[in-house]
Amino acid sequence: MAVTVEAAAAMVGSVSPFPFYYILWNYPQAWVNLCGKGVDPSHRMAQVSHAFKIVQILSLLSVARISWPPWYCFVLFAAGQYLNFKVYYLLGEAGTYYGVRFGKNIPWVSDFPFGYIKDPQYVGSILSLLACLSFVPYPYVLFWILGYLFMMHMESKEDPTTRAKPLS
Repeated sequence: MAVTVEAAAAMVGSVSPFPFYYILWNYPQAWVNLCGKGVDPSHRMAQVSHAFKIVQILSLLSVARISWPPWYCFVLFAAGQYLNFKVYYLLGEAGTYYGVRFGKNIPWVSDFPFGYIKDPQYVGSILSLLACLSFVPYPYVLFWILGYLFMMHMESKEDPTTRAKPLS
Protein backbone atom coordinates (compact mmCIF):
# COMPACT_ATOMS: atom_id res chain seq x y z
CA MET A 1 0.00 0.00 0.00
CA ALA A 2 1.56 3.28 -1.11
CA VAL A 3 1.31 6.24 1.22
CA THR A 4 0.27 9.43 -0.53
CA VAL A 5 1.69 12.84 0.27
CA GLU A 6 -1.74 13.87 1.54
CA ALA A 7 -1.97 10.86 3.87
CA ALA A 8 1.54 11.49 5.21
CA ALA A 9 0.72 15.16 5.77
CA ALA A 10 -2.45 14.22 7.64
CA MET A 11 -0.50 11.78 9.80
CA VAL A 12 2.15 14.38 10.63
CA GLY A 13 -0.52 17.01 11.26
CA SER A 14 -2.34 14.76 13.70
CA VAL A 15 0.73 14.54 15.94
CA SER A 16 2.15 18.00 15.24
CA PRO A 17 1.79 19.44 18.77
CA PHE A 18 3.55 16.63 20.62
CA PRO A 19 7.14 17.77 19.91
CA PHE A 20 6.12 21.23 21.18
CA TYR A 21 4.68 19.73 24.38
CA TYR A 22 7.77 17.57 24.82
CA ILE A 23 10.09 20.56 24.57
CA LEU A 24 8.03 22.69 26.95
CA TRP A 25 7.74 19.87 29.49
CA ASN A 26 11.45 19.09 29.45
CA TYR A 27 12.82 22.61 29.00
CA PRO A 28 10.30 24.90 30.75
CA GLN A 29 12.84 27.58 31.61
CA ALA A 30 13.66 28.04 27.93
CA TRP A 31 9.96 28.70 27.23
CA VAL A 32 9.63 31.12 30.14
CA ASN A 33 12.71 32.97 28.89
CA LEU A 34 11.43 32.98 25.30
CA CYS A 35 8.08 34.40 26.40
CA GLY A 36 9.87 37.14 28.34
CA LYS A 37 8.76 39.41 31.14
CA GLY A 38 5.13 40.36 31.19
CA VAL A 39 4.02 37.37 29.12
CA ASP A 40 2.26 34.51 30.86
CA PRO A 41 3.95 31.34 29.56
CA SER A 42 0.84 29.24 30.20
CA HIS A 43 -1.34 31.65 28.24
CA ARG A 44 1.15 31.74 25.37
CA MET A 45 1.32 27.93 25.41
CA ALA A 46 -2.49 27.84 25.24
CA GLN A 47 -2.44 30.13 22.20
CA VAL A 48 0.11 27.99 20.37
CA SER A 49 -1.70 24.80 21.42
CA HIS A 50 -4.98 26.11 19.98
CA ALA A 51 -3.25 26.72 16.64
CA PHE A 52 -1.89 23.17 16.74
CA LYS A 53 -5.39 21.87 17.55
CA ILE A 54 -6.69 23.50 14.38
CA VAL A 55 -3.93 21.73 12.40
CA GLN A 56 -4.86 18.41 14.03
CA ILE A 57 -8.57 18.80 13.30
CA LEU A 58 -7.95 19.86 9.70
CA SER A 59 -5.61 16.87 9.31
CA LEU A 60 -8.33 14.46 10.42
CA LEU A 61 -10.96 16.16 8.29
CA SER A 62 -8.70 15.83 5.24
CA VAL A 63 -8.90 12.02 5.47
CA ALA A 64 -12.40 11.70 6.92
CA ARG A 65 -15.38 10.14 5.19
CA ILE A 66 -18.13 12.12 6.83
CA SER A 67 -21.23 10.10 7.61
CA TRP A 68 -23.73 9.89 10.40
CA PRO A 69 -21.96 8.06 13.26
CA PRO A 70 -23.48 5.33 15.42
CA TRP A 71 -25.15 6.50 18.64
CA TYR A 72 -22.28 5.39 20.87
CA CYS A 73 -19.95 7.83 19.13
CA PHE A 74 -22.03 10.67 20.55
CA VAL A 75 -21.72 9.13 24.02
CA LEU A 76 -17.94 8.72 23.70
CA PHE A 77 -17.52 12.25 22.39
CA ALA A 78 -19.76 13.77 25.06
CA ALA A 79 -17.99 11.88 27.85
CA GLY A 80 -14.59 12.89 26.49
CA GLN A 81 -15.49 16.54 26.16
CA TYR A 82 -17.08 16.55 29.61
CA LEU A 83 -13.76 15.37 31.08
CA ASN A 84 -11.81 17.97 29.09
CA PHE A 85 -14.06 20.85 30.12
CA LYS A 86 -14.19 19.68 33.74
CA VAL A 87 -10.38 19.53 33.94
CA TYR A 88 -10.08 22.99 32.44
CA TYR A 89 -12.76 24.33 34.79
CA LEU A 90 -10.98 22.91 37.84
CA LEU A 91 -7.39 23.71 36.87
CA GLY A 92 -7.83 26.85 34.82
CA GLU A 93 -5.52 27.83 32.02
CA ALA A 94 -2.34 27.80 34.12
CA GLY A 95 -3.08 24.36 35.55
CA THR A 96 -3.96 22.91 32.18
CA TYR A 97 -1.07 24.46 30.29
CA TYR A 98 1.97 23.44 32.38
CA GLY A 99 1.76 26.27 34.90
CA VAL A 100 3.51 24.19 37.54
CA ARG A 101 6.37 23.52 35.09
CA PHE A 102 6.63 27.28 34.48
CA GLY A 103 7.07 27.97 38.21
CA LYS A 104 3.48 28.78 39.10
CA ASN A 105 1.85 27.61 42.30
CA ILE A 106 -1.13 25.53 41.16
CA PRO A 107 -3.39 24.31 43.99
CA TRP A 108 -3.95 20.57 44.27
CA VAL A 109 -7.37 19.47 43.01
CA SER A 110 -9.11 16.35 44.25
CA ASP A 111 -12.64 16.93 42.89
CA PHE A 112 -13.95 14.56 40.21
CA PRO A 113 -12.47 13.53 37.83
CA PHE A 114 -9.17 13.86 39.71
CA GLY A 115 -8.64 11.05 42.17
CA TYR A 116 -10.97 8.83 40.14
CA ILE A 117 -9.43 8.85 36.68
CA LYS A 118 -5.68 8.99 36.06
CA ASP A 119 -4.89 11.73 33.52
CA PRO A 120 -8.55 12.71 32.99
CA GLN A 121 -7.87 15.28 30.28
CA TYR A 122 -5.92 12.79 28.18
CA VAL A 123 -8.56 10.12 28.80
CA GLY A 124 -11.21 12.61 27.68
CA SER A 125 -9.27 13.42 24.54
CA ILE A 126 -8.81 9.73 23.77
CA LEU A 127 -12.55 9.07 24.22
CA SER A 128 -13.31 11.94 21.85
CA LEU A 129 -10.90 10.52 19.27
CA LEU A 130 -12.40 7.05 19.57
CA ALA A 131 -15.74 8.64 18.71
CA CYS A 132 -14.23 9.67 15.37
CA LEU A 133 -13.40 6.11 14.31
CA SER A 134 -16.66 5.76 12.41
CA PHE A 135 -15.51 8.30 9.83
CA VAL A 136 -11.72 8.69 10.25
CA PRO A 137 -9.46 5.79 9.25
CA TYR A 138 -8.06 4.16 12.37
CA PRO A 139 -4.31 4.72 11.67
CA TYR A 140 -4.78 8.49 12.03
CA VAL A 141 -6.75 8.16 15.24
CA LEU A 142 -4.31 5.58 16.59
CA PHE A 143 -1.30 7.78 15.82
CA TRP A 144 -2.89 10.73 17.65
CA ILE A 145 -3.79 8.49 20.62
CA LEU A 146 -0.20 7.23 20.73
CA GLY A 147 0.85 10.86 21.08
CA TYR A 148 -1.39 11.22 24.13
CA LEU A 149 -0.08 7.97 25.62
CA PHE A 150 3.47 9.22 25.13
CA MET A 151 2.62 12.47 26.92
CA MET A 152 0.92 10.63 29.78
CA HIS A 153 4.06 8.54 30.26
CA MET A 154 6.40 11.52 30.02
CA GLU A 155 4.38 13.69 32.39
CA SER A 156 4.17 10.89 34.97
CA LYS A 157 7.93 11.17 35.45
CA GLU A 158 8.21 14.83 36.36
CA ASP A 159 11.44 15.99 37.98
CA PRO A 160 10.51 18.98 40.18
CA THR A 161 14.10 20.24 40.06
CA THR A 162 13.64 21.02 36.36
CA ARG A 163 10.77 23.44 36.94
CA ALA A 164 11.28 26.97 35.65
CA LYS A 165 11.87 30.00 37.81
CA PRO A 166 9.42 32.78 36.97
CA LEU A 167 10.96 35.91 35.48
CA SER A 168 10.73 38.84 37.86
